[in-house]
Amino acid sequence: MIHAEGLTKVYQMGDNEVRALDGASFTIEKGEMVAIMGPSGSGKSTLMSIIGCLDVPSSGQYSLDGVSVESLGESGLAEVRGRKIGFVFQQFNLLARTSALENVMLPLTYAGISGKEREKRARAALERVGLGERTHHAPNELSGGQQQRVAIARAIVNEPTILLADEPTGALDSKTGVEIMDLFQRLHRENGQTVILVTHDAHVARHTERIIRISDGHIVSDEANPNPIQAGAPRNDE
Repeated sequence: MIHAEGLTKVYQMGDNEVRALDGASFTIEKGEMVAIMGPSGSGKSTLMSIIGCLDVPSSGQYSLDGVSVESLGESGLAEVRGRKIGFVFQQFNLLARTSALENVMLPLTYAGISGKEREKRARAALERVGLGERTHHAPNELSGGQQQRVAIARAIVNEPTILLADEPTGALDSKTGVEIMDLFQRLHRENGQTVILVTHDAHVARHTERIIRISDGHIVSDEANPNPIQAGAPRNDE
C-alpha cells in the first residue's frame, strides 16, 4: 500500500539548510499496524506529514496504492486525504461549541454526503468507539479520553484505508492511554485498516506489529514485533 524510496525533506532556515528527512526508505503493506518511533526532532512528524499527503518530499519517491504522490497537486493531495486517510492528533482538534455528533459529521459534510446519511454514519462511528450515548455532548462536557474517542470516530467515519495517529495518547493519563490503544487495536482487528502510530513512547510502539525507528532523518531499524502488548497489560519500563 505504502512505498517510500529515498525520501528527503529539506527546509531552508535563513542561511542554514535543515534535512528533516535524509534518504528514508520503507514499505507498509495493507492491513499492517505499525509504529514510527523516534525522539523529538528525529523527523518522524515530517515523515507522518508526507505519508498523510499533508506535504511532499524534496526528493525521493512516495507511492500510495501505486500512485506517485509527489506528482499530485494540492487538489490531488486533498482528494487522497479525504478518501484514504483518517487523522488522529495528540490535541483532539474538536470544534468547541459543536456536539460530538456534529464534530464527527464534519468530514462527511466536506465529502458532500446528504444530511440523513451524514447523521447515520456519524452515529455509527460514535457507537464503534463506545460513545453512542454521548452524541449531543460538547467537548467541554467530555473527558480527555472521550474527546479523543470523538476524534477517532471523526477519523474513521469516511472509512479510510489508513488510520494515521500522531502521539494519540500524549495528552492523556496512562490509564486512559491504555484504553485508547485498546481501541486502536480493536479497530485494526475488526476493520483490517492500516494503522500507523507516530510516537516517542516505547510502550505505545510495542502495541503494534512492527516498529520503524527514525533518528536524525534516517531510518535506523525496522523490526517486526512478534508479541504486541495487548492494551491493559502493565507497564514494565518505568
